[in-house]
Amino acid sequence: MNLHVFSAGARDIPLMLRMRDWLRANDADRALYAATKALAARTWKYVQHYADAKTAVISGILARAEAAAPSTGGGATRAGR
Repeated sequence: MNLHVFSAGARDIPLMLRMRDWLRANDADRALYAATKALAARTWKYVQHYADAKTAVISGILARAEAAAPSTGGGATRAGR
C-alpha cells in the first residue's frame, strides 16, 4: 500500500483529487493506471525506480485530466462532499 499524506492546504491536494475524479470517470486511463500500478508487484532494488518507471504514464494521465478540467479550477472535489 502506498499512502499520500498532505498538510492542510498543500498545493498538490487539488491535483490528486482531480486525478482521482478523472480515473473514476475515464475507463481507458483507469485501465492504463491499473496496468502501470501492476509494476509495483516487481522486485525493485529502490522504490524510486518504481516511481521513475510510472512517471511518464502518470504525467500523461494528469495532463489529460487537467485539460478536461473546467477553466474555473473546480474540477476536483473532496470525498464525502
